[in-house]
Amino acid sequence: MHTIIFYTIKIFNYLNNRRLSSLTALLFACLIIFLFFWIVEPRNSINGLLFTGLFLSFVLWFGYLIFTQHNTLMNWLFGLMAIGIFIIIFFAIIFSWIFFLWNAYFVWKYESHTLPNLLSLIIGIALVCLWIALRLGILYYFPDWFDALVDGAFAIILYLCLIMYNFLINLILYQFIPRRYREDYLIVLGAGLIDGKKVSRLLGARIDRAIAFAYKQYDKGRKFPKFIMSGGKGSDEQISEAQAMKDYAIKRGIPQENILLEDQSRNTYENMLLSKEVALKNYGSKKFKAKFFTNNYHLFRAALYAKKAHLHANGVGSTTRLYYLPNATIREFAGVFMMRKKRHFFIIAIIAIIFILRALAIGLG
Repeated sequence: MHTIIFYTIKIFNYLNNRRLSSLTALLFACLIIFLFFWIVEPRNSINGLLFTGLFLSFVLWFGYLIFTQHNTLMNWLFGLMAIGIFIIIFFAIIFSWIFFLWNAYFVWKYESHTLPNLLSLIIGIALVCLWIALRLGILYYFPDWFDALVDGAFAIILYLCLIMYNFLINLILYQFIPRRYREDYLIVLGAGLIDGKKVSRLLGARIDRAIAFAYKQYDKGRKFPKFIMSGGKGSDEQISEAQAMKDYAIKRGIPQENILLEDQSRNTYENMLLSKEVALKNYGSKKFKAKFFTNNYHLFRAALYAKKAHLHANGVGSTTRLYYLPNATIREFAGVFMMRKKRHFFIIAIIAIIFILRALAIGLG
């Protein structure tokens, strides 16, 4: 009897160790794959999915490691931590309308009342209406076929939430790209001017960040890079954004001969494409090294446009006021969504067709 028990325990430990080894191998495989794709090309959207796979494999490995130690205290702590995270996520979703309305108040107070700046207000009001409808049970009064259409709407919303989650992961990851101080050109992306001629605080932060980068590179014993101020003249502006940015940089001690202008662009893609042409003409070959500078919330979308323009450059972000970030991030997500609108609308159309057919089947049945 003792022999049977002994070998049973030995087999159980062997299986446990083998399972742990498999989970460890899975974790390292996910880590290697993620690092390979992220380091080779940090501007790929797939990096967000790969990081999610890495995180989930780590949670699985860590959870299994904890529970196989048969330590009651550690098991309780891990369980409570998991429950706590779930509760935080649950209440964050349920009461997200409060956050959006709170954010909308500050954006309304400190920023212009344009439609892009009202996105958080619109989302907040929509969430309040949905919350009221669910609390009052309004949806229960509709026929079953209508419920199928509502389910389809929620499926589309879930899809949008998933791709926004992937966008946010990529946006966060992109903030940690290694910064090699060996650049030939620093491309500063333009933004709207105040009164048609003055650099705004947001645009000034981009220029200041580029100037700080240039001096840090010089302090490391390398050459002082050239600036490419990129931005055309809008219909409501007296001078080009590039010229206003140049004047701003000169006032902060940057020599005029170190500043090149790209004053024809009208959007981020043209910023990248035309700045590349300026660098090519000035450098004389395609072997130049460059970085672009914008606000941190705009980094990933700008990187996608740099990739589209075949500009081998990663970005550095300047800080943005906290209250402005949620609204700006939603705008950025909308911009990235539209960059791949054919793919997304195709998937949304498939989801819609499935649930419309389901509603028809229920209605005819």
